[in-house]
Amino acid sequence: MNSTMEAKDIIKEIVGKHEVKHVVFVGCGASKADLYPAKYFLDQNAKQLRISHYTANEFNFATPTSVDENTVVISASLGGATPETVEANAVAKDKGATVISLTRMIDAPLTKDADYVIYHRFAENYAAKLEKTGYCLLLAVELLNQVEGYEHYEKMLNGFSKIYDLAQESAESARKAAKQFADRFKNEKVIYIMSSGATHEVAYSSSVCLMMEMQWINSGTFHAGEFFHGPFEIVDKDVPFILLMNDGKTRAIDSRALAFLDRFDAKTEVVDALDYGLSAHIEKEVLDYFNPFVITAVFRVYAEELSYAREHPLTKRRYMWKLSY
Repeated sequence: MNSTMEAKDIIKEIVGKHEVKHVVFVGCGASKADLYPAKYFLDQNAKQLRISHYTANEFNFATPTSVDENTVVISASLGGATPETVEANAVAKDKGATVISLTRMIDAPLTKDADYVIYHRFAENYAAKLEKTGYCLLLAVELLNQVEGYEHYEKMLNGFSKIYDLAQESAESARKAAKQFADRFKNEKVIYIMSSGATHEVAYSSSVCLMMEMQWINSGTFHAGEFFHGPFEIVDKDVPFILLMNDGKTRAIDSRALAFLDRFDAKTEVVDALDYGLSAHIEKEVLDYFNPFVITAVFRVYAEELSYAREHPLTKRRYMWKLSY
């Protein structure tokens, strides 16, 4: 395992040994969601590669028969000790797959069955919290470019050179709006969160992790495109929604949902990538894939302010890491 190898060199070595046909992303909770932009990117652009995305225990108990020596499994765990994801690496290796793992902890259990490990930061600042997502997306870009070719490869690399600074600046500039949000939403018993495109699972992780896990607030999450196929029936005056709004191809989906929320005076908070200048920094051909970076960074500030207003630290748990489960 060589943690210093860049994504380009890792993928070059893998495609030199194997005919890569299948890419599988595996994780749990926020780490699973952090892999989604890479999955979305490949779904949008790959013509031959097969793409899958699993919560780890689903992968372990119902392993796809297509996982073999032509498969690359990319797994992630922040602390590198999530038991289900550690097991997924072993399952993948047993099937002959090549495993790349992302974690912040050197020599963590996740590294045991990984062929390659990329270490990322997290706690240093808001940009650091995006490195897991970023490195995974970069691996996906390299896989596509080296296996099939990708016409916007250089534009993606240019985007990577800008997005971390932009996300950090965006988060720092969001504090006032986040405080106002926290004051408005601090007493809510349930909060619904939705988005679309590459940001779909940012909404998911914001709901299940930031709201349910870290704030003990009941929360529901769904794709903004699914809003009109069931969830919109609960819309009424002052029902609380958070809309994570993308710039790019799926903006029309988010805009349609927002128009309906406004029509019935729902209690709506919008975090919009456009407000933070994403399209001024990232070229339109690759814009969609960088929405999650800005929105994740900004909404982390929102979650922090909510925790302060509710006097409920983001680190507080009842069950997680405290019981056997």
